[in-house]
Amino acid sequence: MRLHLQVLVALITATSIGSSLAYKPVVILHGILSGAESMASLVREIEEFHPGTIVYNCDKFSGWYSLENAWRQVDQVRDYLNEVGKLHPEGIIVLGYSQGGLLARAAIQSLPEHNVKTFISLSSPQAGQYGTSFLHLIFPDLAAKTAFELFYSRVGQHTSVGGYWNDPQRQDLYLQYSEFLPLINNEKKTSNSTSFKMGMVRLNKLVMIGGPNDDVITPWQSSHFSYFDENMDVIPFIKRTIFTSDSIGIRTLQEAGKLIIVVKPHVHHLAWHTRRDVIHEVIMPYLD
Repeated sequence: MRLHLQVLVALITATSIGSSLAYKPVVILHGILSGAESMASLVREIEEFHPGTIVYNCDKFSGWYSLENAWRQVDQVRDYLNEVGKLHPEGIIVLGYSQGGLLARAAIQSLPEHNVKTFISLSSPQAGQYGTSFLHLIFPDLAAKTAFELFYSRVGQHTSVGGYWNDPQRQDLYLQYSEFLPLINNEKKTSNSTSFKMGMVRLNKLVMIGGPNDDVITPWQSSHFSYFDENMDVIPFIKRTIFTSDSIGIRTLQEAGKLIIVVKPHVHHLAWHTRRDVIHEVIMPYLD
């Protein structure tokens, strides 16, 4: 009911300002330990500079609920995207911030017949996370070197973070215990591996945004699918198996000119969706 009311309000607003709705609808997913209200600045900028755009600011799994199991969240996000997509057969744009970008990507991969035209990953740990700076509010004494003891366990996998915690020096445990990231990255083959790739290559545009001063996503290059090796050196995504084997279609997208990598320095993690200049430089150009 709330979703349909949102559509009605947006359509009335668009009609009242005489817009032809030239811009595709945008679905926004918030990050961890926050909610739809945290994305309000971004919503305002879109609505001001792209008048008539229908913006769906997803309010699922706000606050502490954002720590729930990743697949449980993906199931609901997938259904949400599917419902919005059916309302807009012309296609939609999905923007996911931080953890929301990872959940959105998994939801898109779980919908091989989706009509998402552009997916924008805004400072999201697409290759995993190996830093605890954003966890201190939840686990004050947690250190990266020992976090695997929690996350690579049955209890740890009940948390969203446990699903994408990627310890570069304990890959055997990561592949054994992690029930989320290795699956959506097709590092572990499942009956869904083919459809997960189909969901990605169906995109018209994949925009990956991140920067060296993020201070939360670790390594920050994870926002571009690059990641640590066992020696803690960051390996560019084009040299990682996920690209060379084209396991989820990233190479296919790049070769088709559909992959856009955006590197923006001097932006903290909490500023990607709140700083007006950043929004206009790295997000607005792709909302067409």
